Amino acid sequence: MSEASQRCLMIVEDDTGLRSQLRWSFEDYDVVMAGDRTAALTMLERHAPAVVLQDLGLPPDPAGTSEGFATIAEIQAQAPYAKIIVVTGNGDRDNAVKAIGCGAFDFCSKPLDLEVLRLIVSRAFRVHELEAENRKLRSQSALALDGIIGTSEPMRDACRLIEKVGPTDASVMLLGETGTGKELFARALHRLSARSEGLFVAINCAAIPEPLLEAELFGYEKGAYTGAHKQTRGKVELAEGGTLLLDEIGDMPMALQAKLLRFLQERVIERIGGREAIPVDVRIICATHQELPELIRDGRFREDLFYRVSEVSIRLPPLRDRAGDAVLLAQHFLEQAASRHRRAVRGFSAKAIKAIEAYPWRGNVRELENTVNSAVIMADGRQVGAEDLRLGAIGGADVLNLRQVRGEAEKRAIQRAMTNVGGNLSRVADLLGVSRPTLYDLLDKYGLKKPGDTD
Repeated sequence: MSEASQRCLMIVEDDTGLRSQLRWSFEDYDVVMAGDRTAALTMLERHAPAVVLQDLGLPPDPAGTSEGFATIAEIQAQAPYAKIIVVTGNGDRDNAVKAIGCGAFDFCSKPLDLEVLRLIVSRAFRVHELEAENRKLRSQSALALDGIIGTSEPMRDACRLIEKVGPTDASVMLLGETGTGKELFARALHRLSARSEGLFVAINCAAIPEPLLEAELFGYEKGAYTGAHKQTRGKVELAEGGTLLLDEIGDMPMALQAKLLRFLQERVIERIGGREAIPVDVRIICATHQELPELIRDGRFREDLFYRVSEVSIRLPPLRDRAGDAVLLAQHFLEQAASRHRRAVRGFSAKAIKAIEAYPWRGNVRELENTVNSAVIMADGRQVGAEDLRLGAIGGADVLNLRQVRGEAEKRAIQRAMTNVGGNLSRVADLLGVSRPTLYDLLDKYGLKKPGDTD
């Protein structure tokens, strides 16, 4: 947000005399004026004011409040962080309270006491500034890779590997459960590479029927088979000079694995129905949620191909092992959903945050995003409540062993403490109320890395 918008005050008032008086009273701010809802929304989009001073009685209902409340709702939908101060009639406390309930920051009654109003406006600007700074700090505390959000140590470890491997031309295997963001990390590898100006091309090997997958990958010549009316390049060729992501490579048929291995060895392809050897310069990144060594033992994945496509393997942690990241991600998804659906929802209730932290998120980040998106639509107030998340009984009925439950809670508490204090073990021990030797035992017990440990 620009400095200009942080000092911008929008006054929505249909009385021209009062508008002039207010402009003069707030001459130390960047004041923009509007006389009705349409003009207010235009000024809102053009100037993005931090604070809005608005009369409830606006045309075409200057004697009532319907237009004023409709204006409040639309301002909140378009600018959820703007602070709205409503101006009400003398003694009209009910509508003032209703406006606060609808999301207004504060109110001031007519006749206006300009000194009191200046204090209210000043406080609104200060709160807006603090909230903006808080959002900025929260963003900066997250990871540096574009599009990847998190502060937990497992995510930091994964990102450090991405930053090391990205500038190289090594083939990378991304391992992780469904919904952990494998394509997002693949794109980060592409952006960090010398091929970033080239195309990033992705193909899901599990989503395309086996008879079509070879044509999608390697292309075909005109007349190669019925329906092949023109020469068509495949995904491998399209990614020339860039990066090709083979998502869910564990589902690739064995016959096609042999052809892919030949391409990786010789770096040339032949289109279906063609005889020309076409050289292709492309970096290969693969991803799968499956355990490839098990597929190799079962004879469903070639061992020689495995070594070709996994010069470097990076395992992405499930969300349940990323202490503190679920809430951070949930807030990010909430802001996106509120903007997309034009809802004046700004955060989570305390119970909702606890529910997000406790839930196992077996579908990982994708499940969290869908849940928050739905909750923003369903929420009645300015906050998403635990009931809006519709998570059911937290933890489910499958974890009944008390020792296991205590162990998981203890591990999460240690991870969160280490995240909160940057890995300082003395402070972690103080925060958890244990001695340093006990903390070392707990770190060993749960396989957690101490600061300075290397793999």
